[in-house]
Amino acid sequence: MEKTKKRAKIMVCIAIALMLISMIGASIVQTDGGSVTIKQLSIETDAGFMMDCDLYIPANATAETPAPGIVTSHGNYNNKEMQDANFVELARRGFVVLTIDQPNHGNSDWIASNDNTEVAVGIYQGAIALSRLPYVDASKIGVTGHSMGGNSCNYAIQAENANGTHYIASVLLNCADAFYTDDDGNFVNIYGDRDVGILSAVYDEFFHYVYGEGEKPIQFAPQFMETDKAQSFLNFGADPSDEGFETREADTVYYADIEGGEDVMRVIYRPDIIHPWAHFSYKATEDVIEYFSESLGAPNPIPASNQVWQWKEAFNFVGVIGMALFIVYFATLMVYTPLFGELRSTEVVAPMAAPDKKGKLWFWGSLIVSAIFATVIYLPVVSLGNRSKTVLQPESFGIALWAMCCGLFTILSMFVYYKCYGKKNGFNLRERGVTMSWKKLGKSVLLAVIVAAVAYTWVFVADYFFKTDFRLWTLAIKTFEADKIYISLWPYVWMFLTFYVASSVSVNSFNYNTIGGKKGYGNIIILALFVAFPALVLPWIQYGYYLNTDIILFWGATDRLHMYTLWLFPMVIILIGATLMNRAIYKVTKNPYIAGIILGIVITLSTCTNTRIFNF
Repeated sequence: MEKTKKRAKIMVCIAIALMLISMIGASIVQTDGGSVTIKQLSIETDAGFMMDCDLYIPANATAETPAPGIVTSHGNYNNKEMQDANFVELARRGFVVLTIDQPNHGNSDWIASNDNTEVAVGIYQGAIALSRLPYVDASKIGVTGHSMGGNSCNYAIQAENANGTHYIASVLLNCADAFYTDDDGNFVNIYGDRDVGILSAVYDEFFHYVYGEGEKPIQFAPQFMETDKAQSFLNFGADPSDEGFETREADTVYYADIEGGEDVMRVIYRPDIIHPWAHFSYKATEDVIEYFSESLGAPNPIPASNQVWQWKEAFNFVGVIGMALFIVYFATLMVYTPLFGELRSTEVVAPMAAPDKKGKLWFWGSLIVSAIFATVIYLPVVSLGNRSKTVLQPESFGIALWAMCCGLFTILSMFVYYKCYGKKNGFNLRERGVTMSWKKLGKSVLLAVIVAAVAYTWVFVADYFFKTDFRLWTLAIKTFEADKIYISLWPYVWMFLTFYVASSVSVNSFNYNTIGGKKGYGNIIILALFVAFPALVLPWIQYGYYLNTDIILFWGATDRLHMYTLWLFPMVIILIGATLMNRAIYKVTKNPYIAGIILGIVITLSTCTNTRIFNF
């Protein structure tokens, strides 16, 4: 066991090194080697709410040489950090970039909200804030937002038109529709002499549809360029039925003199991606760069093909790996301390011998049935949870409800196995760590809380000193304020704990055997794939169908079900990673509860800090 302790010390050092490399590397990329200054701001908006923002100020932007400014916004259920590809690339080209947390997202204030219109107001307030900065050219302010953030851009234009103001000179709607018609259904140009572009994902799941009777889509995003909406937009609001109307193409910039404005732009970009991939797409980022370089003029012209944001993502993911390793090996070191020493196993836990023929049937049968159960109930249970009006985060509640149902099913499966087979064949609950003294269980809980808290401390170190966090695409581990702790405490953490503790007990105490290989490596791979089965299968079905038919699979009566499938993308890494981590801790402790509780806490905090609050 001294060898295990020594290895744990080395691995803790490696984990810390990886997190530091992540912080430093990501910081170098997002500051363009120190030439871009980053300020974390809390802006008291003219609308009366506090908006959390990050401001990226390139060295060329001064009071003597003000630079164009751009406001960027995330979509629904996200936060400002999701715009990293855009703010990194635009800032290094000399634009002042303000990236915002919309109200009820991230660390911005909560406001009363029943729909997206009420919370998607941040872009307009961001444009006002940029216009007041002495190093921003107030005549060259652009806005862009993804999904709901694109809607926020549209609402900003409506607000400007109503108020008679004109802060915004350029608009890029990222995976969002423009306002094509007025209230009477007539084609119109609400944007006036502003430059406007649409980044329209070919396989968008939510926008660029044409609807028929009963609000059923009759044309989908792959056919968007054939629609009257797209053609009217490229013709500056002209009616496609007008004589002499010109059919126009994607990825081509069109100009006109509109309402006194010369060379006003319209363009539709068509990257061959799905809706959420715009955050992580070279082509989509290239389109953003090209649009604003053409519309506002880049003070520091760099070819759009020259992109470095991928390095920031890589460094951020190194931090995710480092934090996961830190959790495993810091927990290992802690069981060598006097306080937690009794939680340590006297030897490294080895896999049980492969069961007999009947036992193998129980092993494979329980895995298959559990995987099918989790897959079949995912959409209806998450949908049920998301309809709740009694919680602040229905999205988190839907996922947590699904996790809890899976956890309860796992507990039932283990109970049936034990009663029908295990007890009769020498399966000892105490020997496998399922039962223990109350004192030992209490120490397990305390240790798990300490490990989770210390691990998250590194995220706050990254944010405080380097203004970074640990993430990859939609998988994000970021800092939070006290309100997220209160939200997490009820009911989410208890629901996630049900799953992660039950999963750890099942994976380790009940199913750690030589099926898959004598050393247990094949066993853990088998179990990890079965645990992640819904996250692997449901997106494959949805997008396989979409790519082959050009029709998004709605699954049922509500078109939101295909959104819930998107939420499974980060779960592939989370569920596989969690399974590997709890096995590593179990091998040292023969205690399945420590890892399950740690992961339940960490996943709850990550979930509750990366979504929207519904303040009904």
